[in-house]
Amino acid sequence: MSENPLQPPWLNAPPVEEYPFEESHDLRVGPKLHPALDALLPYIGLWRGRGKGGFPTIEDFDYAQEIRISHDGRPFLHYESRAWILDEESKPVRPAGREVGWWRPVLVDGRATDELEALLTTPTGVMELHLGKRTGTQLEFATDAVIRTPTAKDVTGGHRLFGIVEGALLYAQEMAAMGHGLSPHLSARLVRVGG
Repeated sequence: MSENPLQPPWLNAPPVEEYPFEESHDLRVGPKLHPALDALLPYIGLWRGRGKGGFPTIEDFDYAQEIRISHDGRPFLHYESRAWILDEESKPVRPAGREVGWWRPVLVDGRATDELEALLTTPTGVMELHLGKRTGTQLEFATDAVIRTPTAKDVTGGHRLFGIVEGALLYAQEMAAMGHGLSPHLSARLVRVGG
């Protein structure tokens, strides 16, 4: 009896266990760091802090943020960011921006160069491909492509600068959107709370 292509063997298979491979933002536990990520090691961790945001089309705002940068032993970093708006007394008001993505060093003959690629996605329908460069503990990215869903805001470009300064993660982000060219959008200082 031949297999029915409409009834593949996995269709009625039992559920699988949880994901069996470890990912970690703490270098003391989990998989060994891939050698291609050695230069990005200072970024791996769990970070929290505060920032200031704004854009020509919105009022300035204060926010808090948590960024987790982790790895699973392969030559890329997983990046996850979530932020929340703060009031004048630094109390949480509402959730704000979220992003997930990957930072990848460009490899030549299996060795990392100072060039980087970053893929970032938001729940608001914007996906960005950033190309960048590492200089010491500074990372600079600029968009190479932006893809938007039909209902997403009209984001057309971006520029991001990250740095590790006196043990803290600092960054500044510019955005081109809503008919405006690159304009300051976000800047923050986060401290390591894990990893």
